[in-house]
Amino acid sequence: MASKASKRPTYRCTECGWQTVKWVGRCGECQAWGTVEETGAVAVRTQPAAKVINPAKPIGDVDATRAAVTTTGVGEFDRVLGGGLVPGAVMLVAGEPGIGKSTLLLDVAARTARTGATVLYVSGEESAAQVRLRADRTDAVADTLYLASETDLATVLAHIDSVSPTLLVIDSVQTIASAEIEGSAGNVSQVREVAAAVIQVAKARGISTVLVGHVTKDGSIAGPRLLEHLVDVVITFEGERHSRLRLVRAVKNRYGPTDEVGCFDLSDGGIEGLADPSSLFLTARDKPVAGTCVTVTLEGRRPLVTEVQALVAPSAGGSPRRTTSGVDSSRTAMILAVLERRAGAPVSRADCYVSTVGGARLTEPAADLAVALSLLSSAQEKPLPGGLIAVGEVGLSGDIRAVSGVARRLAEAARIGFDKAIIPAGSLGTEKPPAGMRIAECADLGSAMRAVGTASSASHPSADADAAPSPG
Repeated sequence: MASKASKRPTYRCTECGWQTVKWVGRCGECQAWGTVEETGAVAVRTQPAAKVINPAKPIGDVDATRAAVTTTGVGEFDRVLGGGLVPGAVMLVAGEPGIGKSTLLLDVAARTARTGATVLYVSGEESAAQVRLRADRTDAVADTLYLASETDLATVLAHIDSVSPTLLVIDSVQTIASAEIEGSAGNVSQVREVAAAVIQVAKARGISTVLVGHVTKDGSIAGPRLLEHLVDVVITFEGERHSRLRLVRAVKNRYGPTDEVGCFDLSDGGIEGLADPSSLFLTARDKPVAGTCVTVTLEGRRPLVTEVQALVAPSAGGSPRRTTSGVDSSRTAMILAVLERRAGAPVSRADCYVSTVGGARLTEPAADLAVALSLLSSAQEKPLPGGLIAVGEVGLSGDIRAVSGVARRLAEAARIGFDKAIIPAGSLGTEKPPAGMRIAECADLGSAMRAVGTASSASHPSADADAAPSPG
């Protein structure tokens, strides 16, 4: 069959690699302005059918044991992966510089090597001697862990041929370049070529592969968006520089869940998994303090007990300040408007500061009630009852909406020692609360305020509904 070819100009985004047949000012994939450039004419070809080498099999005849999961020895990392490493799977681990990606992966490589597997760690950012120094500090030295410092793709593939690893770690994919492709390492074409070559080798030889990726200033993974589609697992590494806590979550996972989160503690001695990280988000004190409230959030399927602190102070200027840390600023502004309008709290002309303890980041609406009660407690200088948690989403009408996983949240709070809880009305259903825990089911902010003793005579009429049973 003769091939047919036609030439036409094409345009490509220099940021993400998106292609189009005509020039546009804004990329249709990453929405960046002024990044679409002409790349010359390309030939559009049709090819005849090739001879099949490996014929298709009935799905029942496929050997599933070749994709059996192997644990890494790092429990929190295995939790995120869905049990461990899958032969031939390619993972992309992305995070900000200095957050601990290399430290974690070196620990995973060493633990895997200690099981008798052969591991190849390729570093394009550090020399082999520098990696060895970090391995000595974090106790990540193993006999079958091989180190290579390379930035050339052909040399990396040669190392894979000579070592024949079970696990391959490349740190990072943006530092490896191919001599066959124009441009410096890290550009769209180079990243695409390097990733495609490594993925092809990994799939053909059944090598579990981990690619370390850089992130841009807005937190997204650098390079073409195609990179996230090519790999099997995309893992993000999150954390604050001033905090030792690191969260690892799977954004994409073809072999396991995407709602699991791994918690790690990063220190000078390395990185360790935290099976019970709730203690990092609580402040130890002898008696309750005004402006604090504890909530339970769900990170994936894991409940985390987190303390919210608020401070309401008289404003010195004409425009009150609104400062948040660890909570969404726009959602906090909405809660302040609801408190002013529905609960009669005088917060519109006061400076309001809301923060979490231990660098925790609250993103789910279930933390709304804890933020609202901490603000009310600070505004009235009335501490909330000790041993209290609050869970619920606050609506614009002042009602408290139900959230998922209430029974799991209450069980975690009871395990740590909390004995009182405020939850949305009817959220437990037929499930029973933990033994010894007093529950107040509240339908709106008014009943929640009365349950904790923060209701005032100046409250809005919507807060004068039937009182909920007090947990105090």
